[in-house]
Amino acid sequence: MAARTSPTERQKRLGTEVRRMRMSADVSAEYAAGLLGVDRGKISHIESGVRAISPERVRTLACNCDCRNEAYVDALAQMAQPGQRGWWDRYRGSLPQGLLDIAELEAHAVRMRAAYSMHIPGLLQTSDHALAVFRVVIPQLPQHEVALRLAHRVERQQVLEGDDPTPFTAIVHEAALRMQFGGRETARAQLDHLVQRAGQENITVRVIPFEAGAFPGAGQTVLYAEGPVLQLDTVQVDTTHGPDFLHAEGQLGKYRAHLDWMENIALAPEASRDFIRKIADDL
Repeated sequence: MAARTSPTERQKRLGTEVRRMRMSADVSAEYAAGLLGVDRGKISHIESGVRAISPERVRTLACNCDCRNEAYVDALAQMAQPGQRGWWDRYRGSLPQGLLDIAELEAHAVRMRAAYSMHIPGLLQTSDHALAVFRVVIPQLPQHEVALRLAHRVERQQVLEGDDPTPFTAIVHEAALRMQFGGRETARAQLDHLVQRAGQENITVRVIPFEAGAFPGAGQTVLYAEGPVLQLDTVQVDTTHGPDFLHAEGQLGKYRAHLDWMENIALAPEASRDFIRKIADDL
């Protein structure tokens, strides 16, 4: 299989898991190369996501590494299936890779939890709100890229629709609800939209009011995407240079604890909807 010039985050993650499986069994790269019938250098490329690995070779390696977690091996084999392309690939070469990686992560998540301190969740934003956000970045985006990002944002939201929508819990701080991106009318429409979306069976919105006080990770925007098995969970955090993707066991545990803490101090779903309505009415 030909080498890739720019592997996606999902492809790099598969390579990381292949390396983790090999290393946990104390299997050398030389042995793995002989086992899979490739040269030594290709093992390094597979583990960095630069070169693909077939589902059959994933299973061969798992068997010889004595990996007995069938659900985990099945999930890795599924990740290795060739020809997997999504709607986000239409934006390749037009938008930053990180935005496409977020869409792919969301599309493959079994369940998502997220926390927002200063922003409305992107998956729950109106077009006018999203436009206002895209217009206050540095350096300023040209109009055609604003339009591309808006179209991409709207398509991302499809993951919450359809016959099998992904369960999504959004923990939103009161500060985010009171930010008036786009002005008073846009902000009111966004809050009304948030209440409406929170009524969907697969969507839960929990509000942390100012009076709840301090909590860990305040100020961060965090998405916790659950994979088909715990080992394939991923945390995505926003930074000024773009999204970061985390999946070390300690990192996952830390962010699960953060989100649990936030949910414990947040208002219940119905009380949260009432809280949002009150802020909208006061605008």
